[in-house]
Formats: sequence, structure tokens, C-alpha cells
Amino acid sequence: MDVTVKAPNNNICATISLPASKSISNRVAILNALSPAPQPLYNLSDSDDTAVMLDALRTDRETVDLRAAGTAMRFLTAYFASRPGCRTLTGTDRMRNRPVRILVDALRTLGAEVDYLEKEGCPPLKITGRGLSGGEVTLDAGVSSQYISALLMIAPATRHGIRLHLTGTLVSEPYLRLTIALMRQFGIAVEEEGQTFTVRSQTVRPIPFTVEADWSAASYWYEIAALSQTPVEMELPGLLPDSLQGDATIASLFRSFGVYTDFTSEGRVRLTRRAVTLPGRFDYDCVRIPDMAQTLAVTCAVLRIPFRLSGLQSLRIKETDRLTALQTELRKLGVMLTERDGKVLEWDGSRCEAEPEPVIATYDDHRMAMAFAPVALCRKEGIRIANPEVVSKSYPCFWDDLQTAGFQTNS
Repeated sequence: MDVTVKAPNNNICATISLPASKSISNRVAILNALSPAPQPLYNLSDSDDTAVMLDALRTDRETVDLRAAGTAMRFLTAYFASRPGCRTLTGTDRMRNRPVRILVDALRTLGAEVDYLEKEGCPPLKITGRGLSGGEVTLDAGVSSQYISALLMIAPATRHGIRLHLTGTLVSEPYLRLTIALMRQFGIAVEEEGQTFTVRSQTVRPIPFTVEADWSAASYWYEIAALSQTPVEMELPGLLPDSLQGDATIASLFRSFGVYTDFTSEGRVRLTRRAVTLPGRFDYDCVRIPDMAQTLAVTCAVLRIPFRLSGLQSLRIKETDRLTALQTELRKLGVMLTERDGKVLEWDGSRCEAEPEPVIATYDDHRMAMAFAPVALCRKEGIRIANPEVVSKSYPCFWDDLQTAGFQTNS
């Protein structure tokens, strides 16, 4: 099924109730489960990813289907390796081709018993949990910060703690910072010395926790504000100015596109768009916020701003190969991107003939759907998005919220 998205007939003036942060929800779910007396968790994300995580933590089934939830696969592989019992973790076809060897090798160094059931280096995984001894392990920091977060969070449950040495350039550092900050809120002492992290064996302090709204989800409303051809005034409740979420950077980045952020005393973000001179070129290193690459690329392309986005090496192992997906789908709109070294996407303004009735493929990737939906604002006939249900991975009410803002969405 496809959905056709058309721009509002009037100015965009709406209050949007964003989903809770998926990144925070998934981390506090693990930390809470590791505590001796789990406490209530409030305002958890209603995303598919978090639902899968919670189900896996609660179930006594030996085989757990994590579907397309990459975060759950990484975090739960470490979690179940640290707990007694046997679990088999599997997922979608794409999941069964997403690499986990770096994490599995590290866990084996710490005493885990993890076996590949099909393709070497990929799920499904059979985990025979007997508890972990812990110890020292070295990890390549340039692949996925989720491997690092997974190991740090289960370190208190090991017999001797973990001393983790990172090599190379750290990708998605804000997500690691988020993990460490949340661990400290749960009473876990984390020692840092350069790129070495030490977490000793200790008790996780049980605390009730309320999850803030999701800055990643907010990014699509920033894109909408930037692309709108009529005045915009939107309110996004629940976003914190001092958020631990790395994607909060989007608020400062989008000032370049005329989108301004005001934090109200009621705990809301008020978005407005002002007339500005758009940049002649937009260059940004996305290594800290790779999930924003699609939002930034589509925004620049539609506004006809040449750009260079670097630090994209982790996009190959996301829900889809996002580098290739962006090139393919933007070409349908007449935009010819260039990829360099598997970590850079550039656009020098070169164009080709656009498809007359493009249908944007989403590749089972929620962020492809949400990043391209705002293109409707710049096309009289709107934009068609294939498989719109993929947004349930992180933002199940996205299409409903578009309607709240005045967009028309027709299947």
C-alpha cells in the first residue's frame, strides 16, 4: 500500500504530541531489568522497537523474534549473555544480514557463550547465559556506538566488571553519552580515562523514570517548517532544552534554513519560520548524529542547497543501506547525489529529469518515509510514499499527526 501526502491548504498551526524517546526508552528498559527491584517506567515510547524490547524482557519464550529492531538485538544479546538461561534471538531477513560479530566477539572475551545459527557474524543467535566473568576488552569505536552501550550497561552484572578500551574515531558519540548519563542516574559508577571506560561489578539502583519526548521525531517537524511555503507556528510539548539526546542538535542546525526554536515556560518547543538568506552550501559532519542524515539531505535537496554530509559510515548497517537509498530516491526527484568512500554524500546542484509521478520506496526504513513525506509541501500533486506503515518502528502516529497539521494523506 502507498500513501499520497498533500500539503495543507492553510498555514501550518498545530500542537503535535511527539512520541517518547525511543533511545532513552530502550536504555532504561535494560537498566531497570538489571536492577534488583524494577520500578515503574513512565511515558515509554510506543514504537515497535520498544514494544519488542519490553516483550523480550518479560517473556520466558526461548526463541524471541526481534523483527527489525537493531537496538534490541544488540542490547538484548549482551543482556541475555549476562543472565542465566538460554535464548535464541532472531529477526527479519534484513536483521539476519546485519552484522553483530564485533559485539559477539567482545562478549565471548568476557566469558559469554553465543553461537551463530545461520550466517557467520549475523543473527539468529543462540545465547547460553551463565553469567559473565567480565574483564578487559577492546572494541572498534567506528562501527556502532550501540555495541559500546550494550557492553557498558551489562557491566555491573558481571562478576569482575568491565574495562572497555575503544580504538578509532567514535561514531554517534551523543548516544554513548546518553547511555553513560542514564547509567549514572541508575546509580552506576562509570570511570572514564580518554577512550577507556571502567564499570565495576555493582548493584543497579532501582528508580522510577519518566521518558522525555523524542528529538529524532521532532526533526521531521523542523523539516516541515523549513520546506513550508506558508507561515508556520507549531508547538512540540515535552522537548527539553538540556536534553541528553544528540539529535537535539537539529534545533541549532535548522536556523540555517530559517527555523527558529523557542523553549516556553510550559515545557514546549515553539517552532516558527523566518525569512533568512539560505546558505549557498551546507556542509556538516553527521558522525555524532547519523540518524539526521536523511532529514538534512532531503531538506537541502528540496531547497536546492548544494551540500556535503560526511561521517555517514554507519548508514550502511542501518535498517537499509541508507547511502544507496538516498541516492536512488532523490534521483526520482531529479537530484543526483555522489557518494565518496562509503561515508560522504555530496550534491553539487547537478540535476537530471525527475520522474513525473515518483513513488518513494522506503526499504523497511522508518526514516526514509518520514524524511520524504515533507516533500509534499513543494509539489502541487503531493508525494507518494510506499509502505507507509514502516513509521511504526519509531513514530506510529506520524501520519495522524500530519493530518493534525493539515496535511492530506490518502491511501
